[in-house]
Amino acid sequence: MKKLSDHNFENKKALIRVDFNVPLNADFEVTDDTRIQAAKPTIIKILEDGGSCVLMSHLGRPKGIEDAFSLRHIVEKVTEILGVKVNFVADCIGQNAEEAVANLQSGEVLLLENLRFYNEEKSGDVAFAEKLSKLGDIYVNDAFGTAHRAHASTAVIAQFFGEHKCFGNLLAKEIESIDKVLHDSQKPVTAILGGAKVSSKIGIVENIIEKVDHIIIGGGMTFTFIKALGGTIGSSLVEDDKLDMALDILAKAKEHQTTIHLPVDAVIADAFANEANTQVVATDKIPDGWMGLDVGPETSKKFAAVINDSKTILWNGPLGVFEMENFAKGTIALGDAIVEATKQGSFSLVGGGDSVAAVKQFGFADQVSYVSTGGGAMLESLEGKTLPGIQAILSQYKTA
Repeated sequence: MKKLSDHNFENKKALIRVDFNVPLNADFEVTDDTRIQAAKPTIIKILEDGGSCVLMSHLGRPKGIEDAFSLRHIVEKVTEILGVKVNFVADCIGQNAEEAVANLQSGEVLLLENLRFYNEEKSGDVAFAEKLSKLGDIYVNDAFGTAHRAHASTAVIAQFFGEHKCFGNLLAKEIESIDKVLHDSQKPVTAILGGAKVSSKIGIVENIIEKVDHIIIGGGMTFTFIKALGGTIGSSLVEDDKLDMALDILAKAKEHQTTIHLPVDAVIADAFANEANTQVVATDKIPDGWMGLDVGPETSKKFAAVINDSKTILWNGPLGVFEMENFAKGTIALGDAIVEATKQGSFSLVGGGDSVAAVKQFGFADQVSYVSTGGGAMLESLEGKTLPGIQAILSQYKTA
């Protein structure tokens, strides 16, 4: 794998694809700077080598040039996090951008304007990628969150750099962490799959079912399995057209001697609201008019025992509607169990938007082995797909 440490950046301009697609409030202030923090080690390494950094990113989904999506709004926050003044240029290609890069001195950082102000970014336009490529000597991709997109700045641009391209520290760590779970894991391996729908996780299940020892199922997708097995689920979330798929998954698991763990009890409510009336019942005996919104205490004990015996743990998706305090206990108990296993030497990888939100909300982020920053990219990696942004670095392109 072509890493940052394989290059010396002295007197070189590094063109870095970062993922600064961060949330902003009504005053255009950054409300979650995780992605900027995650890119810091790569940027600092290049500056310490005596190089300079040209940062390119997208922000949101602008329709043409829209000031609300300008990256100028985040310059102050990036400066604060890096501890280095960040210069800004109000374009990402063309004369202004090229002049700003030409004037960049070693040790300096330049942030380009939003790539998505040009439609050519998303369409993977080769001419646009070539214009971007003029803005650096070495191309560094450190944007795992966009590695699954065949965009100009992630998958097309690399061909213009020959051997002068590599992964940034963040992207390298993401690849290594996922590889550790899928191909180089210590057994037993447990995958926890939560979330609303079986259909959104089927690709992951099919790819990992032979590679893991245990699959813990939670969240809304539980009830498609329970109904498929003949249980009564009240008005719980269900995909009626996926009942056969659920049974196929259970059959495949048996065939590969992978144990699937379904919740045995559920916290049910008579409305989708934190203040709703609740009770705990067996998962397969939910009365009409009631819905399962969290796993029950027996399930938490059962899942914790499985996690306690695991050496490698993948967590993708919450076990309940954790955004509501009364239905967060199952997800918190799961997090506690994963933290405890990690302390005992297990490797734990957390990824997928809702899981990442949960570990941050409940203070687990610093107590697991790795938290992935790339939602869709991680899911596609776990499905066994080769991501265009990763393939582009691995490919031996000739310099155009």
